Amino acid sequence: MPYLFGGLVLLNALTLGYFLFVKQPTTTQSLQEAQAQITQPLAFTNSAKYIPPPIGSKE
Repeated sequence: MPYLFGGLVLLNALTLGYFLFVKQPTTTQSLQEAQAQITQPLAFTNSAKYIPPPIGSKE
């Protein structure tokens, strides 16, 4: 039984290593379409100036 467990751990480690380091991810058709639709970045608004002061401050 310990050999079976050790073998499964080794198989799991090899499989994880293969998918993390060897196999390169491929882009799907839906991802390519979504990337093509993104033409303008999102507008960023700094909303920190609208935060009310902490309770008890004199501002």
